[in-house]
This record gives sequence, C-alpha cells and structure tokens, in this order.
Amino acid sequence: MPTEGFDRPQADAFTRPYWDAAADGLLLLRRCAACGRAHHYPREFCPHCWSEDVGWERASGRATLYTWSVVHRNDLPPFGARTPYVAAVVDLAEGPRMMTEVVDCAAGTLRAGAELAVAFRDGVPVFRPVRG
Repeated sequence: MPTEGFDRPQADAFTRPYWDAAADGLLLLRRCAACGRAHHYPREFCPHCWSEDVGWERASGRATLYTWSVVHRNDLPPFGARTPYVAAVVDLAEGPRMMTEVVDCAAGTLRAGAELAVAFRDGVPVFRPVRG
C-alpha cells in the first residue's frame, strides 16, 4: 500500500504558503498585527483576539521540548513503519506550541526544556536536539 502523502495534509489556497515554505526548509508562523502574538497552526484569524489582520512570518526554527511520548505501535500508514518514534509538543521560540516529532535522538535522552532545532522530513517540520 503506498504511503506517500499520508503524513502531510492536503494543501489548500490558504495553507499552500506554509507547505511550500516547508518544502524549501522554512518554518512559517502566523502573527497578528492587532495584538502582536504569533500562532500555530496556521489560521485566517488570530485565536487570541479574533482579528483577521494576520500575516505569515518566518520562524527562527528554535524550540524547547514541552512534553513527549514514545509511540511503539501505530497501525496507520506511514507511521507503523516508523515505530518507535517520539511524538512531541514543543514551545517555539516565538511563543506558540506545536505538535511535532523529535528525530535523531534516543528517547531516553530527552528532557523537558531540551533545546531543539527544526529539521524537515519530506517537507514536514520535525525537530532534533541541538548539540552543544
């Protein structure tokens, strides 16, 4: 059974800039001009003040690990072939929290607050530990 495209939502006219940037190795956020707060996932309005005066901005790609879980079983493609993997929530340097995956590390070495940097797998943002 082909698995290509299963781990990336279908882009529409609104989300296409996000996915096109990710394909180029850039992480985008939306920032509200009315209240100044950034948010993720991309929405056409600010979830903090409901303003529609929001625009795209390039994120730094830096984050800290908030929480994570090691997934040992997942029957949905393409995730079953990737087990075990680390599903995580990270705090982006710009403020928003983002659901993601942590890659390139042993799950036993993860700690809350660990510094992470964005990486991309097939045009999907994932994060890896920053090596000191």
